[in-house]
Amino acid sequence: MNKLIFTYLFLFLPIISLFGQETEPGFKMDTVVGARTLSDTTIVDTLHVMSADTTLKEKAAFINDPIQYEAVDSMVVSLDGQKVYLYNNAHVTYQNIELTAYYIQLDLDTKEIYAEGIPDSTGEMTQKPIFKQGAEEYESETMRYNFETEKAFITKVVSQQGEGFIHSDRTKKIGEEVFITEKAKYTTCDADHPHFYLQLTKAKVIANEKIITGPAYMVVEDFPIYFPILPFGYFPNSPTYSSGILIPKYGEENNRGFFLRDGGYYWAASEYFDLAVQGDIYSRGSWGTRMKTSYRKRYKFSGNFGFDYAINKYGEKGQDTYQKSKQYKLTWSHSQDAKANPNRTFSASVNLSSSGYDKQNAYNTNDYLTTTKSSSISYSRRFENTPFNLSMNLRHSQNTRDSTMSLSLPEMTFSMAKVYPFRKKTRSGKLKFYEKLGFNYTGNLKNTISAKEYEILGSSFTKDWKNGIKHTLPLSFPSFNLFKYINFSPGISYNEKWYFKKYDYEYVADGNFTNNPSGVPSTVRVDTITGLNRVYDYAYSLSSSTNIYGMFMPRNPNSRIKGIRHKMTPSIGFSYRPDFGRDKFGYWQEVQVDDKGKTQYFDINRDGVYGGSPGRGESGAISFSLNNNLEMKMLEKADSVKTEGEQKYKKVKLIDNLSISSSYDLIADSMNLAPFNIRARTTVAGVSINMGTTLDPYMVNENYQRIHQYVWNERSGIGKLGRVTRANLSFGMSFNSKKDKKDNKQGAKTGAEGASDTPGEDQPEERVLPSVYDSYLDFSMPWDFGFDYSLNYTGPSRSYPNGRVSQTIGVRGNVKITEKWNASMNTNFDIQAGEFSFTTFNLTRDLHCWGMSFNFVPFGYRKSYSFTISAKSSMLADLKLQKQQSHYDNF
Repeated sequence: MNKLIFTYLFLFLPIISLFGQETEPGFKMDTVVGARTLSDTTIVDTLHVMSADTTLKEKAAFINDPIQYEAVDSMVVSLDGQKVYLYNNAHVTYQNIELTAYYIQLDLDTKEIYAEGIPDSTGEMTQKPIFKQGAEEYESETMRYNFETEKAFITKVVSQQGEGFIHSDRTKKIGEEVFITEKAKYTTCDADHPHFYLQLTKAKVIANEKIITGPAYMVVEDFPIYFPILPFGYFPNSPTYSSGILIPKYGEENNRGFFLRDGGYYWAASEYFDLAVQGDIYSRGSWGTRMKTSYRKRYKFSGNFGFDYAINKYGEKGQDTYQKSKQYKLTWSHSQDAKANPNRTFSASVNLSSSGYDKQNAYNTNDYLTTTKSSSISYSRRFENTPFNLSMNLRHSQNTRDSTMSLSLPEMTFSMAKVYPFRKKTRSGKLKFYEKLGFNYTGNLKNTISAKEYEILGSSFTKDWKNGIKHTLPLSFPSFNLFKYINFSPGISYNEKWYFKKYDYEYVADGNFTNNPSGVPSTVRVDTITGLNRVYDYAYSLSSSTNIYGMFMPRNPNSRIKGIRHKMTPSIGFSYRPDFGRDKFGYWQEVQVDDKGKTQYFDINRDGVYGGSPGRGESGAISFSLNNNLEMKMLEKADSVKTEGEQKYKKVKLIDNLSISSSYDLIADSMNLAPFNIRARTTVAGVSINMGTTLDPYMVNENYQRIHQYVWNERSGIGKLGRVTRANLSFGMSFNSKKDKKDNKQGAKTGAEGASDTPGEDQPEERVLPSVYDSYLDFSMPWDFGFDYSLNYTGPSRSYPNGRVSQTIGVRGNVKITEKWNASMNTNFDIQAGEFSFTTFNLTRDLHCWGMSFNFVPFGYRKSYSFTISAKSSMLADLKLQKQQSHYDNF
């Protein structure tokens, strides 16, 4: 009997012991049938949270916070309450530590936790332990961690350190963020089985700081490269930027010799700005230096600044081929945050360089091909609750081909939006005629110079710089309709210019002034008189326009064309300006130019920053133009089932625009009619075609000078339309491979499964290949190809009696050979000269964590090639294989 009682006590004591522990209210205690259960324990299949006042914490003084744990299948607690076993998607959280795995064992006696995954049917390990502590995360096969010492032993761990990954067979965690590894792999490849890595015999990893390694060697596609071997390695691993040395690139050029390029130092000054100083040095005497900085203040502004300086030497000193040039480049970009100030803005975009800088120092195609540059530094102010605005600018533009440069320092504009002085603040009813009268004002101050680069620094501010102030005051009168459909708009414009110098011309009988401006004889002395000089002019204008529509409706009721609409917009305008060459204005000075008493008029305000004086003689002209638009409305696809309201129509533009314009001078004594400008634009089969021509209604003499003889009186046939002085034609076409349709991915659905019985619904495409080929790859090569054609014609002249024709064609193409291979080309061909301009061929290969590129310029000034295989990660930017012939070798 005692033996029987003892047996029952032995079986039920664990259950009684478990019920004696504290549990959260509502937790269900149940027996779970599953793997790895213990016969002498009770199994719980729901979440169990250990609070700070539980029995487990009382027996483990090192626990300062609650331990939360859960599992999907089962949670098993030992008899003494010191061990907890969690199965299937187990999850344990303690302070900032979080651990998930298939199986977790929590031992409060040894203060350790153990975790491991489980292999699936294929032998692959699943539900691997994932350990998170703060921002750090690690994945492994097994892990043993001590809560008190924060030390751990991990096997088969993969951790991410910045841009890189560390795969380690055995890792020991000796601190919160310090690890020691053995036989580890360091790589920037994110594949489970990396394509390349550095085999580290041993390493110490300090998270978010650095990685220090012992001897290491490269392994590519599991093939070890023992030579060269690295005796040690240092990899910075800081999440924030930090100061350090910039490793230079090395190479060779035929002209400048061996080089070390882009070496220097990077200074992480603060969170607001940084600074990088780099330099280049060549074995044949050339050198260069550059400075770059970026700055930013949150919610205020951001920008970057850079300055480059280079001295290039070519050839041997003392020989005729020796050349030495100094080059510079200045860049600055500044932008203001939109939240900083809604009424004031300041921005800068500066790109200034010497004319030869890009030719001799550019390393990319876009910089090399750029021939024009511009800069702007601007400040604007809007006066709140007023119509006034103020803007100030510093502008720069240059042409690197002929080294000309234009500076505007400064340019200031003050403007007032349109105001209506006779309009009441509170009104009722319609506006009166005079209430529609309004005007606006614009004042502009400008100080500019345009000269060669080498002339600007030595220029005279009073003689060479142009400056002035311009006032513009247009008056807008109310527009009105005539005969209900014709709109008339009258207006008066008034302009006034203030210059601070003017010219005085005087005839000198024996004079020989060789530095006179163009058009001024050497017998005339030109004096500059400083002081305020006021120049004004005004003009009257009246313009009218209307729209005329024409419709064509097909007689066939079954035609897909529902209608063709022709829209014409004729406009006519009249403008008049008085004769400002009269003596009372004093803008033109009549001066004797030779000893025979011949006189000539000269502009006292010539070469002004806003132009010279108003032209001599009054001007009155009628301008007219006619714009045409032709479009068609047609049915997309006829469907007898759908009603008229359900049918879909589309608009087809037959002629986007066809315009003709000219003017007639009412005051000129001859050749009153201006040339006719004809422009047309249309689209044919998706191809945009632009064309234009200029027809002169007057003939020319044997010296190709216009004479007062109308073409239609002298020629016959189509020549009566006018004399062609200019013509152009341009169009471009693009072709590409057909895009894959979504239905192709559902090709397996055929017959009753894939078809739709609903009328009008799209049916899935039929399969091209039978199901036996499902294991084969659907091979495709997406491609695109395009070309642009341009034709320009200039009529006969003294230099080109038969006229001049220029034709160019540009060709571009791209083909994706495979998912990873891509090829492209770009070229231009001058048909008249029979020569190719800049031509490039490019071939790239995506190697996942690596990239391969081959660039080839087969001919021309920039003839070169380069072949590069390099790691994509910026951390391993110097890990590359490169072979090239620089275009600098073509000098």
